[in-house]
Amino acid sequence: MRILVQRVSQAQVLVEGQVRGAIGLGLVLLVGIHQDDGAEAVRFCAEKCAHLRIFPDEQGKLNHSVLEVGGAVLAISQFTLYGDCRRGRRPSFTEAAPPAQAKPHYEQFLLALENLGLRVERGVFGAHMTVEIHNEGPVTLLVESP
Repeated sequence: MRILVQRVSQAQVLVEGQVRGAIGLGLVLLVGIHQDDGAEAVRFCAEKCAHLRIFPDEQGKLNHSVLEVGGAVLAISQFTLYGDCRRGRRPSFTEAAPPAQAKPHYEQFLLALENLGLRVERGVFGAHMTVEIHNEGPVTLLVESP
């Protein structure tokens, strides 16, 4: 799995002009599923995202997780995170899991985050979405399963 993590003050996702998910303080997680991913990758990435200390403490140091600050998560499926741009001008997506394989892993990832105590909003798997992100900091990190 490959997850682009953005700390946000607010974010929302729209499908066909309708808000499908929205959060205030928290994380936007753009979630890519690799063709070889399994349950261990899902568990690892959910734990890592929930416990990343990327929110400031009283001294401004990045010392708190989204759980500790009472934030929420907006998770968006994003197969393009596995786009390979090393050759030519058109990305290759051969490493991304096909939709029938990726969707169950995406759903398991969301459930794992909820089981860790997070409020999770989501996009619509496979839909064309507009994502509005107010990146705070900015703080943007890449989390990848081992």
